[in-house]
Amino acid sequence: MARLKTLLTVLLLLVLAACSHSHAQWLLTDVRGHLPDLRFHLVDDRGKSVTGASYRGKIALLYFGYTHCPDVCPTTLAHLAVVLQNLGPLAKDVRVLFVSVDPQRDTPRVLHAYVKAFGPQIVGLSGRPGAIARVAKRYRVAYSYGPADADGNYEVNHSSAIFIFDMRGQARLLATQQSTVAQLDHDIGQLLQEHSR
Repeated sequence: MARLKTLLTVLLLLVLAACSHSHAQWLLTDVRGHLPDLRFHLVDDRGKSVTGASYRGKIALLYFGYTHCPDVCPTTLAHLAVVLQNLGPLAKDVRVLFVSVDPQRDTPRVLHAYVKAFGPQIVGLSGRPGAIARVAKRYRVAYSYGPADADGNYEVNHSSAIFIFDMRGQARLLATQQSTVAQLDHDIGQLLQEHSR
């Protein structure tokens, strides 16, 4: 009887160990089942109409901002550029989708010049105000416009979360301003490994 108990205990431990290896350990916030899949109808920084489905087969990082942003947006895109650089050849399977919440100033041409300064895997997205508002609402992103100064310049307050989708367009992870490059490297690497199995 004692041997049977020992055998059952060993088998249970082996099963638990196998289960623990089959589930990825995320360093970012796991949002699977809590946020909607990647879906939108916008225009990219080359003036082409695109949808969420246009990026199937890639890990997509969705971030809302604007090109006149004085600090948060360029810092975030610079961090994401480092992540892409760290991925090396695997970066070809990742796209950063930078959705402008300032379509009045962020034309496709302006967006193109801005995002390409950070790297080739970063795509600028814009569109009509209503289309942007629908995408922002879908992911619970808030933004608002400050008063214009004498020269017509204004700031846009906006959420700074990064939504990460797998190659099927399913929402998987959420990163914040406090997320480190190392955490992003780790989790995006794990998502890429999922699809290589």
